Amino acid sequence: MTVWTFDEVEYRFHEAAVTSHRLPPARVAGYVTMWPEIARQSWEGYADELTILRIPATPVAIDNLIETTRWLLWLDESQRRLVWARARYVPWKVICKQLGCARPTAWRRWRHALTLIVVELNGQPPRIADEIAASRNVTQAVASEAAGSQNPCETHATTAP
Repeated sequence: MTVWTFDEVEYRFHEAAVTSHRLPPARVAGYVTMWPEIARQSWEGYADELTILRIPATPVAIDNLIETTRWLLWLDESQRRLVWARARYVPWKVICKQLGCARPTAWRRWRHALTLIVVELNGQPPRIADEIAASRNVTQAVASEAAGSQNPCETHATTAP
């Protein structure tokens, strides 16, 4: 089982937004013309037609897009909009205006939403208390080594008289 991190989930959402942009546009069926294509001269250069060049999405990228958009079902609607807006690189100023909050608040909501997805993907909540305790023990051990004292957890050998 893969352990997902915050950065990996954030990257997958950015990748999904790029892939969704690469998909062909939706068109209304039924509008067909029977006129032949206009044979243009090279000097005309297609100056009056707008051509959009798109790099097509790969099948693997489309599969990742589908998987990533399913993750959005774990969030409520406002969180979905926020996560997808950041995946499309919408500026924080625009997001804050839509949400009606300050930038740090919007950032915290975005981090919280992605953290919910990470927790859901990993299957269990992170053990923050254990990580804090472990970091304190490491800090105490480094400080005691720097001071030259022995580790209080070690047993001292007693000499027999």
